[in-house]
Amino acid sequence: GINPEWGGMTGYEAMRRRNPDFFLHSGDTIYADGPVPAEVKLPDGAVWKNVTTEAKSKVAETLNEYRGNYLYNLLDENVRRFNSEVPQIWQWDDHEVLNNWSSSKDLKQFSQYTEKSVGTLVGRATKAFLEYAPLRFSADESERVYRKIPYGPLLDIFVIDMRTYRGPNTWNRQPNESEETTYLGKPQLDWLIQGLADSRATWKIIASDMPIGVQVGDGKDAQGRPMWENAANGNGPALGRELEIAGLLRELKRRKVRNTVWLTADTHYTAAHYFNPGKAQFTDFDPFWEFISGPIHAGTFGPNEPDNTFGPEVMFQKHAPAGKMNQPPSANLQFFGEVAIDGRSTELTVRLMDITGATLFEKMLSPQRRG
Repeated sequence: GINPEWGGMTGYEAMRRRNPDFFLHSGDTIYADGPVPAEVKLPDGAVWKNVTTEAKSKVAETLNEYRGNYLYNLLDENVRRFNSEVPQIWQWDDHEVLNNWSSSKDLKQFSQYTEKSVGTLVGRATKAFLEYAPLRFSADESERVYRKIPYGPLLDIFVIDMRTYRGPNTWNRQPNESEETTYLGKPQLDWLIQGLADSRATWKIIASDMPIGVQVGDGKDAQGRPMWENAANGNGPALGRELEIAGLLRELKRRKVRNTVWLTADTHYTAAHYFNPGKAQFTDFDPFWEFISGPIHAGTFGPNEPDNTFGPEVMFQKHAPAGKMNQPPSANLQFFGEVAIDGRSTELTVRLMDITGATLFEKMLSPQRRG
């Protein structure tokens, strides 16, 4: 929450001072399922004091409660100053609705929710998100989040949506694609492949709300099998939702699409992953990088276990200490990333940073020629 004694959401001020051309928010723009108490006792005995509101006193269920989550963030001076100066590109993840939501989410076991229909909550949350997100409505699909944003000859940004079209969260190890394994969905996947193939920008950023290199669990199913929140499902060949990702990577290689970089968050720590076909179970793709960085102002967790299906090599990561999860911003374990493209050399540099503005990791990438 917003702690005025600590300076509020200081990560936004750290980003503003970098004077960015724009800000890419990778989702979890609010935590609709996370009430904000007036005080939180920290492990060292200190007390973290929050600004509170009625909307943040409980989990969001009504449309006005979802709206109130966005309004809460706007109470912070750092956020308002940042918003007044920096253009923004938003996507959504799960906490805009509730944690790890999909059609298989059963709210009967969650006493804090009086509304037990996930579909009803999604409808209300979607309306609130679209009211507050800096997002142009699509003539083809009024609530569509995925889109392409061209930014000159050096950069195209492909904002994808791993939430809206997914099938239920399951054990995710089905050998064949089906409605149950849908992740992006065919229309979005076809749009993404064609857009990347048609792009003549030097760099193609895939703005993803979830990482593909690490495992994000979601409890167990009725048979006691692990359920999965993203595409990753444990080491081994491509199965379940991974089949869509495999198809995407295969097609990009076939069409000789170069210079794709994945930017994402979700996992509440920061990391750099290099996807190496030589280390992968599924090998029919060209190498690429994925950079994870977040949260700006929420508890820190991690690290998540890598999944070797697509051969991610962990080149860097910083996260909460073992056994000390949900670290507050005062622990200086909140993160963001910065991407810079040199207009002359066309080299792209990624920096992973903490909310003091310190650079933790830096990687420069040189563009490859198409073909």
